[in-house]
Amino acid sequence: MNLKEKLKKQQYNEIWEKYCGFLDLTMDGYMQIQRRLMEEQIRLWSNSGLGQSILKGKHPENLDEFRQMVPLTTYDDYADMLLSKRADVLPGNPIIWIQTTWEGGKHPIKVAPYTRSMLDTYRNNVTACLILSTSTEKGKFDVENTDKILYGLAPLPYATGLFPLALGEEADIEFLPAVKDAVNMSFSERNKAGFKMAMKRDVEFFFGLGSVAYAVSQSLSAMGSSGKSLGALDLLKFRPHMIYRLLQAKQRCRQEERDMLPRDLFKLKGFMVAGTDNQCYKDDLERLWGIRPMELFAGTEPSIIGTETWTRNGMYFFPDTAFYEFITEEDMLKNYEDPTYIPRTCLMDEVVLGEKYELVFTVLKGGAFARYRCGDMYRCVGLENREDQTVIPRFEYMDRVPWIIDIAGFTRISENGIRSVIKLSGLPIRDWVAIKEYNEMHRPYLHMYVEVEQGALVNRAMSSEILKELLSTYFKYIDSDYRDLKKILGMDPLVVTVLRCGSFHAYRQQEGKKIRHMSPSRHEISRLLKIQEIS
Repeated sequence: MNLKEKLKKQQYNEIWEKYCGFLDLTMDGYMQIQRRLMEEQIRLWSNSGLGQSILKGKHPENLDEFRQMVPLTTYDDYADMLLSKRADVLPGNPIIWIQTTWEGGKHPIKVAPYTRSMLDTYRNNVTACLILSTSTEKGKFDVENTDKILYGLAPLPYATGLFPLALGEEADIEFLPAVKDAVNMSFSERNKAGFKMAMKRDVEFFFGLGSVAYAVSQSLSAMGSSGKSLGALDLLKFRPHMIYRLLQAKQRCRQEERDMLPRDLFKLKGFMVAGTDNQCYKDDLERLWGIRPMELFAGTEPSIIGTETWTRNGMYFFPDTAFYEFITEEDMLKNYEDPTYIPRTCLMDEVVLGEKYELVFTVLKGGAFARYRCGDMYRCVGLENREDQTVIPRFEYMDRVPWIIDIAGFTRISENGIRSVIKLSGLPIRDWVAIKEYNEMHRPYLHMYVEVEQGALVNRAMSSEILKELLSTYFKYIDSDYRDLKKILGMDPLVVTVLRCGSFHAYRQQEGKKIRHMSPSRHEISRLLKIQEIS
C-alpha cells in the first residue's frame, strides 16, 4: 500500500515505521543495511562496462577489496560514457537521466542515470522528508492526502523535478501551480500563479532551495501587502476562510505598522529546504513563515541523501540511498596540495564527533557512481541524540570543498572557471585569490582579491568597480547559473578588491609558500592584506 491508502485507513504507526523507521536503527543495524546493499552493488557495478573502465580487469569479491581496488572518482571518470548516455555499459537499466551544471566555462552539463530501484528508494525517502517536516516528536506527524505544496523547485531534467513525480506515486498531494503548468512558466510567473492559487485554496507545505524560498517569500510578502496581484474577480474565487484570513491579516499588519508576511496568510504544516547556504536563510524564513525550515540534502548523482527531524539539529543519512565513506578535512587538504597523496576514508560507524569530512559515496540499487567525490563537506554533530531517541550519526552541511565556491546553491565557481573568465576578459590581472564571504545580512558572495599588471590601472577605488563590472559580464557569459543569481535572487554576487602590485610576490617571500587561489583561510587573507599595505 502507498501513503494514500495507509492514510485512508489511518495506519499511522505503519506509516511511521515504513518511512521513518530508519531513525530507530542501531549502529550495527544501520551498517548491516549498508553492507548488504553494497554487496549487491559491488556485483552489479564490477561486472558492468562502466565499472570495468575503472577497475581495468579486476573483480573485487567483498567490500574491503572494493575499497582497495576502486580509486576515489570524480565525474571526469564517467563523463565519456554518461554524457553519451550509453545504457549498455551501466550497472542497471536507466529509467530517467537527471541533468545539472558541471563546470561553467569548461563543461556545460553532467548527467546521471536513475534505475527503477533508485527511484523507488527516492520515493520512499522523499515521503519520509514530507512526514518529518510536520513531526513534533517521534511517531507524530500531520499529513493528509488533500494537502497542497507551493511549487518552488526547478523542473526536470533537474533533480528537484523528481520530487513531484515521486510524491505523486504515494499520494494525491497537489502542487501549486500544477507541475505541467509550472514547467512552462518563468520564475516570476510561477510565484504569482502559486500565490493566487494558495490565496484561493490555502497551502500546507513549501519546498525549495533555501535561497529561492527566501526570494519567493519576499515576493509573496510584497504581493500580499500591495494586493496588486489580486483583483476583485480573484477575491470572488477565494474560499470564505481565506477571505476572512486576508482581512484579519491586513488589520493586524495595520495595527502593528508592518508589511504583511506569509505567516499572516498561511499556516504551514511543513517547510523543507535543500541546497547550500541554507544557514544564511533559515532564521529569516522562520520569521517570515512562523515555522522553522527542515533541511534535507540531495544531489544529482545520488538523489536524496539525508534529512533533519523535528529537532532541526543535524541530518541523518538514509541507509539505502548510497554507501557512505568520509575523508577527514586534514586528509582532503593534503590531497588538494599534493594530488599524489591518496586520502584514507572511514565508514559511518567510524566518524568522530566534531570532525569535518568530505563525503564520498557509492550509489546503490544499480547506480553508476562508485567511491565518488561529490564535493560536499559535512561536520558530524552527534553520534546519538536523546531528544530524537537515535543512536546513529547526524551531520551538519558545511559547504563545498575548497576548490569549488558555491553561492546560494546556484552556481559552482571553480578555479578553471575563474581562469576562463580572466582569459576571455583580456584584463591585465597578474594574480588573484577567490574566497566565499558573507555580508552584513549574512548573505554569501564571491570576493576576488586581484593584482593587476604594473601601471595598468591608476585609481584603485575606480579599478575595483571597473574590474567587477567586466568580470561579472564574463561570469554571466560562461555560466548561466551565475546569471540566475541576479535574475532570480536579485543578488550581485561579486566583490573585487585590487591589491598593490607586488603583493603576492611579497607574500611568497614572507610566508615561504604561495597562497592558494581558491578558498584560502581567513588567516592567509589577513596576512596577504597586511603585507600588501606595506609592500
